[in-house]
Amino acid sequence: MKIVVLGAGTVGTEISDLLCRNGHSVTVVDADPARTRKIDETLDVRGITGSASQSSVLFQANVNSCDLCLAVTGVDEVNMIGASIAKRMGAHRCVARVYSPVYHDLSTFDYQRHFQIDRFLSLEQLTALELAREIRSRNSAIIEHFATGDIEVQEIEVTEELICGKPLKDLGLPSSIRIGSISRDGQTWVATASDKIQLGDVLDVVGKPEDLDRTKPMFRAKKNQKQFVVIGGGGETGYHLANMLESNAFSVVLIEKDSARCDWLSNSLPGATILHCDATARQIMEEERIADADFFVACTGDDESNIMAGVEAKEIGAKKILSIVGRPDYGNVVGKIGIDFAVSERQVMAKQILGLLNGKNVISKYLLADGRIGIYEIEVEDESQAVLMNLNDLPLPSPCLIAALMRDRYSRVPEAGDKLMPGDIVIAFIDESYVDEALPLFQRSNVSTVKMKSKKSASED
Repeated sequence: MKIVVLGAGTVGTEISDLLCRNGHSVTVVDADPARTRKIDETLDVRGITGSASQSSVLFQANVNSCDLCLAVTGVDEVNMIGASIAKRMGAHRCVARVYSPVYHDLSTFDYQRHFQIDRFLSLEQLTALELAREIRSRNSAIIEHFATGDIEVQEIEVTEELICGKPLKDLGLPSSIRIGSISRDGQTWVATASDKIQLGDVLDVVGKPEDLDRTKPMFRAKKNQKQFVVIGGGGETGYHLANMLESNAFSVVLIEKDSARCDWLSNSLPGATILHCDATARQIMEEERIADADFFVACTGDDESNIMAGVEAKEIGAKKILSIVGRPDYGNVVGKIGIDFAVSERQVMAKQILGLLNGKNVISKYLLADGRIGIYEIEVEDESQAVLMNLNDLPLPSPCLIAALMRDRYSRVPEAGDKLMPGDIVIAFIDESYVDEALPLFQRSNVSTVKMKSKKSASED
């Protein structure tokens, strides 16, 4: 693929290196000539010096013919403008790294839609997502965000006996919720209406967060005791993590040493307790009952501080220690000093970027744990077979389920009588053995075959 990376800082360099190692043609743009010279000398890329928000520079980088433009400078506004211009100039798909939460808040303004950017990328939110998966385990883990971020796939373990033995079609699920897959005894398959739920099943459920929150009690027996989670560090990652943890299942304490940031966190996270103190101070940990914590998460923004805080929390008595550790050379030692689970922003970034490199009309792809089922985010192309008939008439292979539909930035669970339109985005659960059969239904290249079949049927009639 032809890929243009806007920004040659730490993130841009890591992404460029990753893309080069995977055999892609990469052009990197940065305003600092020293950075472009260095990345040009150390990686097999084409370096261009200039502003990522200027059309003349983007034209020189050939964004008009690139498959993917990744805007990852250190400035949110430059990323949004650069990605937006690249999209208008002809880039097939554009992604902008956006740090500030205000740009993700759809309640005031939809920046992503306004600038016509395909996806906003937040490494801090993705890192928090990895931590949340580990904390929630299969109690109700968010495994992926899709569309504009308002569609989630959550992993829920069935602990409620009352629904066991019932087929999915008889559960009375809201129309806004769809069960995508079922895992049982080491096997995972795409769910069908006749599948019966058993105790211990793990379901991948699709819907909007608020709809999922209302539905989850159907599958889970009530728990009387909340799990106690302490988050050391109130930066963007700490904020996103606290926001992801349910108030009815977790008691969250967030420790932050900056007073102004504490004020902002208090207003933004009404369900969490915010403490103004140093998360690395052992005395503070002892005073704030860290010994009772089911989880202690170190995300202060500094590797050494995270490791020190994690070790201290472990010695005091916290049951499970999670930490962000960015330096690759620390990866082999954190487990030996008491940290149970470490997340690297580099690894999270690599996973997300590789998920975008699917070509054609596949926006992103996420494989479930056993690798047999993929969750695909697919753009419906003009004149594809998918736009010529209703969903219930679309010849999808049986191990394939359309779980969600996004049209004009509005997401919902589709109905059998819906007819897809060019530009629609669908979330589909597909058995990997049937991908080559399912994906062409949404691609323009399939239309000639469809028309030929239609003419042949008409002549036979």
